Amino acid sequence: MSSSGKAWRNDAHAKVTGGAKYTDDLKFARLLHAAPVYSDFVHARLVRVDTEAAARAPGVVAVLTARDVPGTNRYGQIVRDYRIFADDKVRYNGDVVAMVVAETRDSAIRAGDLVRVEAEPLAAVLDPEEALKPGSPLVHEDLGTNVVNTHRIRRGDVAEGFRQADLVVEESFRTQSVEHAYMEPEVAVGVPRPDGVIEVYGSMQHPFSTRRFVCACLGVPLSGVEVIGTPMGGGFGGKDDTAAVVCARAALAARILGRPVKMMYRRDWSVRESYKRHPYRVAYKMGVTKSGLITAVQCRIVADGGAYCSVTPWVTWRSTVQCCGPYVVDNVHCDTVGVYTNNIVAGAMRGFGSPQMNFVVEQMVEIAAQRLGIPALELRRRNMVRQGSVTITGQRLDTHKVAMGEVLEAVVRESGYEEKLARCSRGRAGGDELYGIGLAMSYRGVSLGAEGTDFCAAMITVQPDGSIILEAGVHENGQGAESAMMIIAAAELGVGVERIRYRRSSTSTIPDSGTTVASRGTIMGGGAVTAAARELKAKIAEAVCAQLQCPAGEVRFAADAALDGTGRRSVAFDEAIRQMYQTQRFPHAFGVFKAPRVTWDEHTGQGDAYFTWVYGCQAVELTVSRKTGKVRLLGAVAAHDVGRAVNREMVRGQFFGGMAMATGYALHEEIRQKDGRIQNQNLNTYRIPRAMDLPEMTAIIVENPDPQSPTGAKALGEPTNEILAPAIANAVFNATGRRELSLPIRLSAAPEEPAEEDCRL
Repeated sequence: MSSSGKAWRNDAHAKVTGGAKYTDDLKFARLLHAAPVYSDFVHARLVRVDTEAAARAPGVVAVLTARDVPGTNRYGQIVRDYRIFADDKVRYNGDVVAMVVAETRDSAIRAGDLVRVEAEPLAAVLDPEEALKPGSPLVHEDLGTNVVNTHRIRRGDVAEGFRQADLVVEESFRTQSVEHAYMEPEVAVGVPRPDGVIEVYGSMQHPFSTRRFVCACLGVPLSGVEVIGTPMGGGFGGKDDTAAVVCARAALAARILGRPVKMMYRRDWSVRESYKRHPYRVAYKMGVTKSGLITAVQCRIVADGGAYCSVTPWVTWRSTVQCCGPYVVDNVHCDTVGVYTNNIVAGAMRGFGSPQMNFVVEQMVEIAAQRLGIPALELRRRNMVRQGSVTITGQRLDTHKVAMGEVLEAVVRESGYEEKLARCSRGRAGGDELYGIGLAMSYRGVSLGAEGTDFCAAMITVQPDGSIILEAGVHENGQGAESAMMIIAAAELGVGVERIRYRRSSTSTIPDSGTTVASRGTIMGGGAVTAAARELKAKIAEAVCAQLQCPAGEVRFAADAALDGTGRRSVAFDEAIRQMYQTQRFPHAFGVFKAPRVTWDEHTGQGDAYFTWVYGCQAVELTVSRKTGKVRLLGAVAAHDVGRAVNREMVRGQFFGGMAMATGYALHEEIRQKDGRIQNQNLNTYRIPRAMDLPEMTAIIVENPDPQSPTGAKALGEPTNEILAPAIANAVFNATGRRELSLPIRLSAAPEEPAEEDCRL
């Protein structure tokens, strides 16, 4: 396994030279263009969608609505409540009521203004707490409730735990709705083939879930649609459900009209329609002894899921499992509820329910420590998970290296945390710039866990000249998954990576291996590639063992050759492959990696939720202007246990990208809605971090190869995004003496003299 510092990506040249073909770059003969049509309603019962004027507009070929869907107009990954087109009601301002298809994109957009929507306005429910009250307007009347889902943790005796505590801390937190802000908006092309199959090209994270949406819409079997992923201009969790719906619309138009149809979203359409990170409201109660031992936690989590289910049950499940952070707590009572509202839909975003809860937990431990008068670092050390610890769901952490202490101490050392903490302003009188340093840490369950069935496939085929074609069931989202798979295959086969060509798969060439989410790409895809490579090596060994004069089981592979156990005899890789073809043996292998089994009891919230865990810690230094409240980030240090670094420079990129996104979550980003309508629908009004907003960042790669991972690698894409926001919140407190319990953190002016208890260490 390569852990060298050399940066390498198989797609780098194409992307930096402009040669990479994104979906909007694809050209087809007789291509039509489609544009969505929205209404101004937030919640309304549809009476009529009048498309006649739009259909007569210049260049328009067709105007499609729900009545044109031959299959099912309603679909979803968990609950089938998503509408391809609004049919009975408009449930949020991003619902699409029609689609105009025209010879040019401009013609389609202009004609969309001619569609008239008649509807009966309904009272909208925009507050998730209000949505739970009896008598509130129902987003989905057929359900009889606005509850999407509930989860719970029941462990120990919470009442007894609080009786044992010397201090009980109670606080309420809020997090905001956040846009993914990928550079490339949603885009899809549907292409009818002569054999009746519809090809779909699109910017998506999961071709197979897209295929399910498309086939449901068209009313055809899964074999009737082939979905082909293209290079993506960013996703971060945001190109699953919404991207699948956009693909379904393009495919529908292509099938009805018999011509290729492209649907390329404008930024305002994307922001208006696409799902966001869930806004959370969390009521949190923690009991702690004088010595700093956490005795009990009780929390209530309310997640605003918006108008449709999307993956709210999965997101909130992870929040529930990790509601106490990386700490051992014997007595836990957690209730989580996902709620339908008429707000923008909420779904998957990098972190998937963890950033919200880490913002809560990592401040609660500091609040408790401050009120007890003990160092927060010490409270963390006394309560954090260690080797053999039992989690709040009853899972014993004994199948891998529990590196919580290792990453914590690495960050403390590298950042000079304890010495700098003593220099923090804490709002005391002085100059304009108030200084603070803050820290946060977390653990995270790897891959899907009990959210779903977790397995992945890969195929390796060696050509007669010794070149290798590799294909894996994970999708390249721009994160370097293809490169990682190639490096893993090359290391396992003992050949140079330049020998390998990665073939981007479609839904017709490899089995459904699950979506590329939950930071599962390297551990699951790499596991499948390793399995395929080992099967291939066994076949090659059988073919050359006689020549090597050793049993097949003793053949090893290195330096582009097959060698006997002593290394004295060898057969060049190319020669071994030539001999296999001559003896009618195909050098082809199909590998599957199945995640170890997990368990879960939904009634008690107990079980082995994930088959392994990753650990991370981050610290940040900042200043706050006493006059303006402006926060300036100075430096950040992060340490994460990645299991094993497959492509070291890409690992560093994940560190920096995740932390950069987290600064936006902490300080800048928020989808602003007024009466259910998004006010900042473009990037000139939605504030993402700029280069000048980012601190100097230091990445500490901790490697403890995981025994349950065939490659030793685990996960990193999401963990780096999950803990900088609470670290910033803690640093803001250490600078100003003011505790911020809502995101984004917006300070006007720091108080001249903070309350005495707010400044205690």
